[in-house]
Amino acid sequence: MTVPRFKNRILALHYVFPVPLPKIYSLLKQDPDLSQLEEIQPSLLAKLCNITIERANHLKNMYKEFIRHPILETYEKHNILPIIYNDDIYPESLLNLYDPPAILYVQGDIRFLANKRKIAIIGSRKATSYSETSIEKILPPLIENDFIIVSGLASGADTIAHRKTIEMGGKTIGVLGTGLFNMYPKDNKELANFMSKHHLLVTEYPPYITPKKWNFPMRNRIISGLSLGVVITEAKKKSGTVSTMEHALENGKEIFAIPGSIDSGLSEGPHHLILEGAKPIWNGHQIIEELIKIT
Repeated sequence: MTVPRFKNRILALHYVFPVPLPKIYSLLKQDPDLSQLEEIQPSLLAKLCNITIERANHLKNMYKEFIRHPILETYEKHNILPIIYNDDIYPESLLNLYDPPAILYVQGDIRFLANKRKIAIIGSRKATSYSETSIEKILPPLIENDFIIVSGLASGADTIAHRKTIEMGGKTIGVLGTGLFNMYPKDNKELANFMSKHHLLVTEYPPYITPKKWNFPMRNRIISGLSLGVVITEAKKKSGTVSTMEHALENGKEIFAIPGSIDSGLSEGPHHLILEGAKPIWNGHQIIEELIKIT
């Protein structure tokens, strides 16, 4: 097996079967270099990937088509770098997830991935000015200490976190729930384009993948997986933001919550997490004190 051949094969497989790594563990165990994938019996492929025979037939036929396409060259034309799970630059912290991405598709400065000092800042899509004020207050010490700010490029708190980091001269990573050809939300297309050139965009989805509601909870595990800790600004008790924090807790991350007004429904998420053991914070130095110990 040569590395380029395996890379082409897994890129073609992932293009037609864009699933996390555990979904193809059995297939890789059976056929480590994917050299037999074009000839494999659909019934065996169905068993190995836990899919129907009908879907296995479709997957095999699509794979046969795309293995002949210059996929890597196409990605290079769009400045997209695919990082396979066994590449040296694949973040080790993601391999510790129970369902690590098989491939990361990135645009921008890949050196950001090597910096272990990453902190996620997330919150409600309907964030108020309180989130903006809070983020402006906690960012300076983090940026001064070379922490990279990770968020999900969603509306609201995520957008504020990315924009304020850029304004203050910091570095930021946007984790997408879509492919790189389908930025979402569209209002952030300009921001995403800037980040793809001067910061970093990351997604586990091939470029053609469009927004689907189930993609975003999956995206959340990458946000927490890349980061040493996660900061929550404003969020309802039951929300995608809180689910991200739950992913972070499951993976032993430091959790920080910004307390809010008891009159606001968007304070319920942070206050609930504080009850569960999250550290209440009101400035960036408190985060530094906790995270500097483990970097």
